[in-house]
Amino acid sequence: MADAPAGLSTEIVVVVAHPTLEHSRVTQRMLATTSTGLGARNGRVDVRDLYARYPDYFIDVAAEQAALKAARLVVWLQPVHWYSMPPLLKLWLDEVFAFGWAYGPGGHALRGKDLWLVASTGGPEASYHPSGHNRYFFDAYLPPYEQTARLTGMRWLPPLVLHGAHRVDEATLDEHARLFAERLHSWPAWPELADLEPEAGCEVPADARPALAAE
Repeated sequence: MADAPAGLSTEIVVVVAHPTLEHSRVTQRMLATTSTGLGARNGRVDVRDLYARYPDYFIDVAAEQAALKAARLVVWLQPVHWYSMPPLLKLWLDEVFAFGWAYGPGGHALRGKDLWLVASTGGPEASYHPSGHNRYFFDAYLPPYEQTARLTGMRWLPPLVLHGAHRVDEATLDEHARLFAERLHSWPAWPELADLEPEAGCEVPADARPALAAE
């Protein structure tokens, strides 16, 4: 799936970050299910596979920022790696969500947009429990994502999570992929969004990055 055609206003950017996408039946199924409906939005969905674009880890920051700035919804489609995001997505976040662009003085490029995490875990849902081997409910691992949204003035949407991705049966996987596609294409007409307030963002002083401020 390529970038949105030139001349069209991209509404949704789906940032895909899976280090071994060719071996992931979950992420592949979700993308395949979604691709059928992408044309229904006249190409205004931009699917950006980070590991295909940047196998050398050299990110085109200007291109990524331009894609995000044009969008209204940003989706992070990722497996959970060590209770967080895969390494290339973390590098992408470090470089693309720059001080003075995404947050801090003058950093309002993402303000007013929506951020939606769509994640899969290897462990079953029962493992994310005080009695399970992950010790905490899954929500305990989400504050860094939520705060990233808040810092940049993005509205944090309720995540879509599939647990036990390695062993999930075909019927469950098909339903999850269908739900992802339906939610993606029906956005922003989600009933629960009516109760979510816009995110005002956090004010970060210029001297939070003294070296950059000096420059």
